[in-house]
Amino acid sequence: MIFMFFKQIKKNGDNFSYIVADDTTREAAIVDPSYNAETIIQTVRKEKLNPKYIINTHGHGDHTAGNEDIKKAFNAKIAAHKTARTKDISVTDGDALKLGKITIKVIHTPGHTPDGICLLTDGKLLTGDTLFIGECGRTDMPGASPEAMYDSLLNKLSKLDDKVEVYPGHDYGPKPSSTIGEEKKTNYTLEKRTLKEFLTFMSAP
Repeated sequence: MIFMFFKQIKKNGDNFSYIVADDTTREAAIVDPSYNAETIIQTVRKEKLNPKYIINTHGHGDHTAGNEDIKKAFNAKIAAHKTARTKDISVTDGDALKLGKITIKVIHTPGHTPDGICLLTDGKLLTGDTLFIGECGRTDMPGASPEAMYDSLLNKLSKLDDKVEVYPGHDYGPKPSSTIGEEKKTNYTLEKRTLKEFLTFMSAP
């Protein structure tokens, strides 16, 4: 049996950060440090964890803020998609990062940004700015693509098991987490549409 330490952190602003660790070896990954670095460092030290990775779901500054503080405190390596500008370790779709006996699977989910990834570990999906509770990431920013978002949402995330838990990059919804099954029932961005219908939907005011 695998025992995993998992904590969702939101201290400053609406960005969520996450700590994932093997409860036995104490090897850990910090996902999207954001503006929560001080709380993350305190938690890591309290729990006696050993951060191996800092994983960025994408390169926007509100998610990468805190990277250097965490890296300096624990000498962890920054892992990000191969197209990301700042990284020590490049990952791509289907790659896996190991923390003891825990595996973090990388799912490339462009749309909000070209380097967007989601992270699947032990039935929990960390979705960054691809999928929020009741919403999805913006596709009207530089580098964004509604066509890519359609593929990420409808052809990748929607096909995961309904029981997979969803943990987003921002506290934008009515609650801090959900499941794929619940989002498919309630999130209007996941409604079944053709690509043409999705593009029309995303371009509407």
